[in-house]
Order: sequence, then C-alpha cells, then structure tokens
Amino acid sequence: MTKNIAWEYYRSLLAVLNHGSLSAAARALGITQPTAGRHIAALEQELGVALFTRSQQGLLPTDTALALRPHAQAMAHTASLMERAAANAGEGVAGVVRISASEVVGVEVLPPILARLRERHPALVVELVLSNQVQDLLRREADIAVRMVRPRQERLVMRKVGVIEVGLFAHRDYLVRHGEPVQVADLANHALIGYDTPSALVRSADGNWQAFSRDRFALCCDSDLAQLALIRAGAGIGGCQTLLAAKDPALRRVLPDAFTLPLETWVTMHEDLRASLGCRAAFDALVAGLQAYAA
Repeated sequence: MTKNIAWEYYRSLLAVLNHGSLSAAARALGITQPTAGRHIAALEQELGVALFTRSQQGLLPTDTALALRPHAQAMAHTASLMERAAANAGEGVAGVVRISASEVVGVEVLPPILARLRERHPALVVELVLSNQVQDLLRREADIAVRMVRPRQERLVMRKVGVIEVGLFAHRDYLVRHGEPVQVADLANHALIGYDTPSALVRSADGNWQAFSRDRFALCCDSDLAQLALIRAGAGIGGCQTLLAAKDPALRRVLPDAFTLPLETWVTMHEDLRASLGCRAAFDALVAGLQAYAA
C-alpha cells in the first residue's frame, strides 16, 4: 500500500478506540464531533474496510480496528518523541526529559534528586514514569531509565551506580504481636507480603527465596510501593530495600542471613541523546544522586 493517509485520521481512530465514542474522542482531541466522524469515514474509505459498528453501547471496533491499535499507538508515541526532540534542540539545559523507574525508587529515592536537578536547571521539564515493567529505551518509551538489572540492549549509554540490597522486613508492632521468625521454616506461621505475578527479578532469585513464594503469601500485589505500605502498616513480612528500611526505626529485618538479594542498579540512556544537554544533565544528576544513595 502506497497511499499517503493523513496522520490525523489514525489519531482520531486511536481516540475513538480509547474513549468509545465520537463525542468523547472529539473532546479528548479538541476537535468537533463531525470532524472526528469525517476522519473515521475517510480512513475507512482509504483502507477499504469497516472500522466500527454501531450498537447501544456505542461504537464497537472491528477486528481490523483492533489490529490497527498498536500501530496507531506507535505513531502517537513517535509524534510525542518528535515534539520532545524539537523542544530539546534549543540551547541550554531545557526541554523535556522522560525518566522511567520502579515505583519504590520513583517515590522513595528520586524526588530529592529531581528536586536538586530542577533547582539547577529550572527550564528543564521532567516526566517521571513509574512502572515495574522495563521501558524500552531503543523504542524511546523513555529517555532515561533507572534499572535494577544490567541492561542487555546495545546502543545504550549506561552507568552502574551501585548495588542495592533487598531483605525481609516487618514492622516492630507486627513482630510484637506474632513473634520473630528465627529460621526459614517459621515463615509458615507468618503473614507474608509479596507479588501477584513473578517478575524477572523474582525469577532471578534463588536459594531460600524459594521459601518466599507466591503460594505462601497472605497479601499479594504487583506494586512494590503497595507492598512497602503494607509492611509499614504492620500487615506482615515482606521484601524491602535495606537502605529504605534503615530510615525507618520501626522496621526490623528478619532472617538476614537467609534472605538477601543484591540488585545491581544502573542508569541508562539511548546513545542518540548524548547531544541533548537536558538529557545529559538529568543522566549525570541521577548517577550522582543514586551513587550517594547506594553508598
């Protein structure tokens, strides 16, 4: 197919898929409902297929529309990248930098680092993406990522900032109520806090961490931030960074010899962004701040 189909047609398609109606899509895009309708009709004509059927529930996407969704999402992402690249092309440390990190690191560790970065460079805009899923820097889902595993992709600038240890912790009030485990087998008598779906980090753990497994958990959540909140609330025993726990005297480590998970911590950036003063400044600030945290 060699047709030059206008990007705004796909933009309207994605909006209708996301919002379920022409009116809602038009509001999200800042256009009129008839304009959104014309975009969908024109796209259907250009492609020679039906994209939606009408029902009492609104517009229902056809299989073709659903097949087009990831491609339209990629186009929207590329358009966003172009806008950021243009904003970062000026002189000085300015523009937008998109930083990805896990929930716990993003909430508990990065805020003071980013605050200092913004004090030094007030024209810099930071977009902080908190996710326990690894963002793909080669596809530019983020500009810079803080990762707890060594990056395997090529074409990345990377700096190891240290090793952060994870151990098992509980609130002192929980231990007063339920006693402290003195051997691994004692965990069977405790409320364990852990993941719902095993991540790459979980799968990489070995040894006694196998005794801390999904089928033994009393509270399950894939949000490490929620797990930390549950530990702090005295709900049970769960995994926590030892450096974070050291800041809270109410948290006590249990079975330290049996449960330890050292995590290499890296700051990574796509190599094409080395010429961006804003990305370079953010990268250097993250490296310095995380090195100080992990020291």
